[in-house]
Amino acid sequence: MIPRYTRKEISNIWGQENKYKIWLDIEIYASEAMEKAKIIPKGISNSIKKKARINILRIENIEKQVKHDVIAFLTSISEKVGEPAKFLHQGMTSSDVLDTCFNIQLVKSGKILINDLDKLLKTLKKKSIKYKNTPCIGRSHGIHAEPTTFGLKLLTAYAEFLRNKKR
Repeated sequence: MIPRYTRKEISNIWGQENKYKIWLDIEIYASEAMEKAKIIPKGISNSIKKKARINILRIENIEKQVKHDVIAFLTSISEKVGEPAKFLHQGMTSSDVLDTCFNIQLVKSGKILINDLDKLLKTLKKKSIKYKNTPCIGRSHGIHAEPTTFGLKLLTAYAEFLRNKKR
């Protein structure tokens, strides 16, 4: 992300470290489900949780060699986890990890945007009431038209953002 075009909360969600953390969470959740289904030995997911460490530089170096992001990630995690790592990613494809991660990132980002829209709606509503009797020039096709109120213009923006939020 280009820093000047985003906020810290959003760039953190889409940053490399968070992406790899989500990937690791997905792999651990999958291993927990496989333990429950008795596909892999019990205790594997706990062992992975305790030993796994994300090393972005190491992942990037491995990716330069193998030319595959998920393989690089899994190789780096395997170096830290050891033997239990052989149970990671079983029955999964790279898309399972990438698409799930992307969905999680979208949901987290969406929650921030919805919260911002709620704040904007609250402010627009408050200001539209405050300025409901403040006259201003109406506009039609970009030229002066019948007088209206500034509050009504703000209320129009409020209604539009309410529709946007529903979408």
